[in-house]
Amino acid sequence: MSGTYKREANLMEGQLIISVGREYGSGGHEIADQLSKHYGIQMYDHNLLDEIAAEKNLDMQHLRGLDEKHRSRLASRTVRGYSSSPEENLYLLQFDYLKSRAASGESFVVVGRCSETILKEYDSLISIFVLGDMDRKIERIMRLYQLSEEQAVRKIREKDMKRRRYHNGHCDGKWGDSRNYDISINSSRLGIDETVALLSDYIDRRRMRR
Repeated sequence: MSGTYKREANLMEGQLIISVGREYGSGGHEIADQLSKHYGIQMYDHNLLDEIAAEKNLDMQHLRGLDEKHRSRLASRTVRGYSSSPEENLYLLQFDYLKSRAASGESFVVVGRCSETILKEYDSLISIFVLGDMDRKIERIMRLYQLSEEQAVRKIREKDMKRRRYHNGHCDGKWGDSRNYDISINSSRLGIDETVALLSDYIDRRRMRR
């Protein structure tokens, strides 16, 4: 192996954290899953609750009911790092868990969870936001869930509103604002597979610049 390729291989062996925010119906979750398989690293999404429940001996179904709900700043108060709101405590558990995995040196992909903000101190973080054309998102949701066009539109709007509230309730930066991510990409332009190929090329080039 030449000196150049040895250097490239060494650079690619370091920690890699990929944060994927996404609009509902954009295929962002599938893109995150493909990236985790491409790099052979763990993906954290809803399974993050399984990890926390096992570690803290908590009820899984209760955690799922609280996940990604919008917190009310007026209805909760924080004392010594703990909140009177169970939703807020779940957020803190998730954020702390992700920070602990990052601090351990683990490489992983994380979907949502304000990860582009809470992990921004890590040079190994590459943050992505996936969006899509509304007509393509509607088609995708209709196909995946056998919904009418009207039902799909309603579902997309409800899901994105929920994600926006969740994110903006915990982060200074706004959900989906391209200035808060390393790269924002419209998956409708290239499709899922080619979007993954483009993103993996970007990620590799970023890692080479460390």
